[in-house]
Amino acid sequence: MSHTIAADRAWVELVPFPQQTPPDEVEVLIVGAGPSGLGTALELQRHGVGVAVVDLATEATLVRAGAAGVSARTVEIFRTWGVAERIRDSWTVPPEWNKGNVLVTSVVGHELGGKAPDAFSRGPGSPVSREDGVRRPQTVFQKVFLDRLAELGVPVAAGWRVEELEQHADGVVTTVVHGTTGERRRIRSSYVVGADGSKSTVRQLAGIARSGEYATERYWRFVVRTVGGVPPELGPAPSASNIVFNDHYSGFISALNETDWRAYAGPYPVDYVPSHEELIALARRGFGFEADLQIVSLTGYYKSTRIADEFVRGRVALVGDAAHVRTPGGNLSEGFGDVANLGWKLAAVLQGFGGETLLRSYDEERRTHNGRVADHALARAIANDEALAEIRAVGVPDDADTSPEAAARRAEIGRILARDFAFALGVVFDERYDASSVVVYDRGQADTDRPWTPDVYTDDARPGHRAPNGAIEAQGVTLYGRLGSHPVLLVLTDDASAVAEFRAAAQERSVPLDVVHLTEPEVRRLYGADYVIVRPDHHVAWHGTGAGLDAEQGFDAGAVLDVVYGRVSTVGGPVGTRTLEASQA
Repeated sequence: MSHTIAADRAWVELVPFPQQTPPDEVEVLIVGAGPSGLGTALELQRHGVGVAVVDLATEATLVRAGAAGVSARTVEIFRTWGVAERIRDSWTVPPEWNKGNVLVTSVVGHELGGKAPDAFSRGPGSPVSREDGVRRPQTVFQKVFLDRLAELGVPVAAGWRVEELEQHADGVVTTVVHGTTGERRRIRSSYVVGADGSKSTVRQLAGIARSGEYATERYWRFVVRTVGGVPPELGPAPSASNIVFNDHYSGFISALNETDWRAYAGPYPVDYVPSHEELIALARRGFGFEADLQIVSLTGYYKSTRIADEFVRGRVALVGDAAHVRTPGGNLSEGFGDVANLGWKLAAVLQGFGGETLLRSYDEERRTHNGRVADHALARAIANDEALAEIRAVGVPDDADTSPEAAARRAEIGRILARDFAFALGVVFDERYDASSVVVYDRGQADTDRPWTPDVYTDDARPGHRAPNGAIEAQGVTLYGRLGSHPVLLVLTDDASAVAEFRAAAQERSVPLDVVHLTEPEVRRLYGADYVIVRPDHHVAWHGTGAGLDAEQGFDAGAVLDVVYGRVSTVGGPVGTRTLEASQA
């Protein structure tokens, strides 16, 4: 008999979007009410920017949800928006089902590796992050973000389609049409952010092309429902996230709630659509028993990379899938990384602190990073296919076979998986920006930086890297929690003589600069400098000593701030080879 479902289950099956009328004028118009678009609204709002969101869709549904989890790096960003705990508390799968990404011969079969802790997890207090990743479908993010935006009074207008985009010297005029009534409205804004998915209307209207390879095969993501509740074969608390390898099925089978499970099929010819019967038979092979299933959702996708040629053009910026699509897995987290990078820069420009170079640096930094991650994702997909062929050459024993020979073959398959399915720690945390016009690099840093690799990450406090985080009070507030909407000057020495120079330079330029004193010797050793400027997106923009700024790096405090705020153009590479052009602010 199937297990019954509790009446008070915490599902987020349907998320209705507010049916509001968009404003006539707003500082930034965001097109797209997916996670990246709503996240952009939260990020800009925390920096004091007026925003509004429009989207043709009127709802999001769990069975059509794309991503099913985000990395610890993304949770660091959620913490700055004040929604991290809300997301953890808004589960759709019973939390006790989340046992990590388990590698198995079938959902009810034999474990091959990858047992808890979750592959995304870096436990609190680890040297990498004080956060853990979180497994939640993207409808949870949308629900939590919408609730928070409603509390903040941010308008979200569902049911409106973007038809025209007119860029002017001082702003953008966006024409939207209501999908039901046909009403037309013209919205004036200083900037538009396109967060409207891989087929982005904003990107097309802005005339931004994409580069990359077109796919020659098609894959399918589908959702099956276990009819009648939780099948007894699964037990009372099955693993919610399973990567299955057998002679008939390969890929994720993961729970969206207690009865709906996402599965994968392919590759197929680009024009082929598998039947429901074919997909159900495939899913049963993945589950490992004759489950009573029905198809409730079917979505095609491609293992290909398409990246916008520009992430910013004039007064239009792109985030998330509108800017980059690639082999599935982790793209939602990359979208939130876009948002954190863009948000403070766009706010600084709107508020008069940032120069033109600051906004352009969003493209420099994120497009380079996304290219690296996309190259890795494609290479990993190819390696995974090769590993699967090797596994099937070994032969996956039937689940009922418990002989010593079957156990030996499963152990051999486990070794193959351990070799080829390692957690990509560098992809999650190494968002280094090593060719940016708004970072003051060390002299010769380009020659001494460890090459970016997808599987390796260690804390690195040099310019362009993610700033190491840690608790700064006994009750647990972290450095990231201390950062605000503006770059922060960390003073890591008892000698604070250079603070006055930075304060005077900031006042002269009318730019904000927060100052935080952390005088513990271990923090000074970790950062390797007396002074460090950390940006609101948690990246180091400059570091140095208190004495001899001019002699050491060719920059005084004012010049450092000019670069960090994009008030000058830097040409030719890291500090030591760059020259400063006339101020643009």
